Amino acid sequence: MSDPLSGGDAVARVDQMVARAKRKAERYQAMQAAVGQVSVTETGKDGLVTVTVDSAGNVTDLRIADRVRELSGEQVAAAVLTTLRRAQSRLPDRLGEVMAETIGDDRQTVDTIVGNYRAKFPEPEPEEAEPAESRHVRNLGALEEEPAPKPPPARRPPGGSDEDDGDDGFGQSFLTRG
Repeated sequence: MSDPLSGGDAVARVDQMVARAKRKAERYQAMQAAVGQVSVTETGKDGLVTVTVDSAGNVTDLRIADRVRELSGEQVAAAVLTTLRRAQSRLPDRLGEVMAETIGDDRQTVDTIVGNYRAKFPEPEPEEAEPAESRHVRNLGALEEEPAPKPPPARRPPGGSDEDDGDDGFGQSFLTRG
């Protein structure tokens, strides 16, 4: 009996499988390098904030316009976070494009990776329209309303109360006589 792998056809098939595996490994290495170079830049609707994220969704650049002085800290933070989320939410599509260029025939891998990115970086909620009068207006001359004073704590009658709370005078003011 002869060895089934000793025939010329078997050797040729193994050589073809090895060559295909090498080509696939090269494509995946190219894909990995290309994905590592992906970045997305997003600018807020009002142009106040520009954020750049890398392929992992990390901030690599943040630019804030000088007009930020006209806004409250809360408004600036909201603009930064909204723009960041929009940039991150664009990553799955951008990565899908890069992967299609390098390993496009492996649809399952592309779909899995892009799906994981969509789960990690979903589309942000639609922005609510802010009233125009509150968008860039600071009320510099207004006095803040002071909170109402707290009522003084309830006082115990001298000599304790009808209830024996077992504290033997501890917790009472040292200024009262018992």
